[in-house]
Amino acid sequence: MSSSQNPASQGRDAPSISDLTGLWRRSLIKWPNGKADSTSSVRWLQTRSQFVDLRQPVARPSFDDVSCLRELRRTHIEWLALQEGFAGEIAFDGTHFEWQRQIDLQPMTGYPDVGRLWFEGDMMIEEGRDIPYIEHWHRAVRSPQPCVGISLREIPSGRPGIVVRAGDIFMYARARLVELLSRGNLLQHVMTDAMLHDVQDLIDCEISFGRIESNGWLIEHSSLPFKEQHMLNPVTSDLVEAELRTADLAPDGALIQRRWQITCIQGAMSEMFGIGGNEPRT
Repeated sequence: MSSSQNPASQGRDAPSISDLTGLWRRSLIKWPNGKADSTSSVRWLQTRSQFVDLRQPVARPSFDDVSCLRELRRTHIEWLALQEGFAGEIAFDGTHFEWQRQIDLQPMTGYPDVGRLWFEGDMMIEEGRDIPYIEHWHRAVRSPQPCVGISLREIPSGRPGIVVRAGDIFMYARARLVELLSRGNLLQHVMTDAMLHDVQDLIDCEISFGRIESNGWLIEHSSLPFKEQHMLNPVTSDLVEAELRTADLAPDGALIQRRWQITCIQGAMSEMFGIGGNEPRT
């Protein structure tokens, strides 16, 4: 069912992109066949151009004894493959919004991520255009400042990355190095007889959510749970213009710094790296 066929969406003005900036939490997604999900933890952080979105199902196994990618076991990987997460840039044609995914934890579907939005009281409704669904969204941070985003390309791998900030919260996305050549879902890719090392590399796409504190950028939730309670701490290079560095873990757990070329920035660098902002409800 397209948005033009849904009486509930008729006569309702679409919000502007500036109306969407900040952090959103989802309470429901439902499909025409009656399937619905009201239990997954969903965080969507939107700036005026870039966005990052992380969706994690319930029944998460314990990761207490996992400190790096190479310590993930197949039971962990099967749950990790159920997650969804993506990042990119938003576009608006006056009726529909399109979330143009440059990074996706799941294989590409072949359909654009396009939907119509409208408000019903304090709740925002999203209705898919090409894939029929309804989502209920709730604002977790109102009028966050600063609200900025940076698009990145890793040196030397070339893989994309994105950092977005709204107030004192941030989200970060980093693509995997291994290309997913077929569609379907990530669980189908990892449920194979491939070597564990290869399956771990399929999972190595990071979507993280965190808070900016006086001592740094602390990751609180991540598609790679061993990254939680680690610092991202992006800093610009004193030697190379338009270069950013982030703290990270190598697959074996060694502390490393990733080097990034800044390809696009929406907002001011001083806003991205300053301390202060709105206190979120997360």
